[in-house]
Amino acid sequence: MTSKSDIWSIRPAREEDMQRLAEIYLGVRRETFFWVDPDHFTLEDFAVHSNGERLLVCEDEHGVIAGFAAIWEPDDFIHMLYILPAFQGHGAGKALLAALPDWPTRRYRLKCLVRNARAISFYQTLGFEIIGNGASPEGDYKEMRLADFGSL
Repeated sequence: MTSKSDIWSIRPAREEDMQRLAEIYLGVRRETFFWVDPDHFTLEDFAVHSNGERLLVCEDEHGVIAGFAAIWEPDDFIHMLYILPAFQGHGAGKALLAALPDWPTRRYRLKCLVRNARAISFYQTLGFEIIGNGASPEGDYKEMRLADFGSL
């Protein structure tokens, strides 16, 4: 029997993935950030927002892209983690995080919109703690950092 975590493959993004990743980024943002005018988001945002970042792709056992992560490595910052709704809750996000360099010993940071309570809960379950607050055009956010388990 295959566990949910065994079905995911994580790999670096390839040039031929970029259109699909842009579509995922656009679609998930429009659905998740329902309080923002959907016209605020465009397909071109992905190329601009991921410029210079390390991109990892998560595929299911059939090679279907379930989602992706974008990391700004100089700051250990998880800039994007987007999973298609059909794959959410099945371990794809956890698989992407587990594939990050030095996970979980590196203290990665991220920002998560306050109104995205499901994502905040997801990150807290995985050991992220809230370390600050901020504001963005899409709304207020919580700054989070992976806890230093060595100090517990």
